Amino acid sequence: MKEFIVAKNDAGQRLDKFVAKAVRDLPQALLYKYIRTKRIKCNGKRCTISQRLQEGDRVSLFIKDEFFASSPEQQYDFLKAPNALNVVYEDENLLLLDKKPGLLVHPDETYHFDSLIARVQRYLYEKGEYDPQKENSFAPALVNRIDRNTGGIVIAAKNAEALRILNDKMKAREMEKYYLCIVHGRMKEKEATLTGYLEKNESKNRVYITHKATSQTKSIKTRYRVLEERGPYSLLEVQLLTGRTHQIRAHMASIGHPLVGDGKYGTNAQNKATGYKQQALYAYRLVFHFETDAGLLSYLNGRAFQVERVWFVDDFHTWKV
Repeated sequence: MKEFIVAKNDAGQRLDKFVAKAVRDLPQALLYKYIRTKRIKCNGKRCTISQRLQEGDRVSLFIKDEFFASSPEQQYDFLKAPNALNVVYEDENLLLLDKKPGLLVHPDETYHFDSLIARVQRYLYEKGEYDPQKENSFAPALVNRIDRNTGGIVIAAKNAEALRILNDKMKAREMEKYYLCIVHGRMKEKEATLTGYLEKNESKNRVYITHKATSQTKSIKTRYRVLEERGPYSLLEVQLLTGRTHQIRAHMASIGHPLVGDGKYGTNAQNKATGYKQQALYAYRLVFHFETDAGLLSYLNGRAFQVERVWFVDDFHTWKV
């Protein structure tokens, strides 16, 4: 038998979600069976799968020891990641990080112990702000994602309450995200809002833009303004009004202005003159614009954060065209 006391970072979760994270070796089918058969109890009483846990609750598991994590001295994978982070802003609840192009935000099939989330967890572990042995189910987590070859601001939550609020605000679009990019060609309109419909092809890892809605598409809105033009190139600021996979890259390409360096939605022939092998796209600015209560993060409302330098902007100003 083993007991967990629900800590602050665990509170508010469903019982089944909590147990799945706290006892990772327990198969889901057995988890549900043990809840039904009262081998998993809350405060000594029968509980339900969807029961919401409160801080201080006692979750008791009358199950075999083999399902519990082995050694508390185990080597954490995140300690194998580099400790290099570019911090834009930090407080007791969150980190704003300047992710550089080429770095994964989360592990994928090519993962070799280096990702942004692994670096964050190592950073906080070494600062004494994250101890896996003291957490039943929570680990510092990222709120938003950025493509591997795109750089820019990524938000990391240090505690469960901040993570919940930030996820809610992201879904409600109460955070404004601005990007810089260089596109091929000069825009007909210096400022506009583009609309369309995006269909995702998982097997090809790309998306397609159409002007008609179907059961497979999601609506998209992309606002841009021209900051500067040099020869056949334009430097744009883009605001995402919806947040879809590859939205900026595909939307700009669909109107005849693919991003410089983007071989997926543009062509290598177009990009040859610049020598860029990755898209000139950067999530450079973030504005917190809360329209509803933000709880312990209310102090962020109205604040804006921006990275100091974007790798391709200096290049753009020196191009001989």
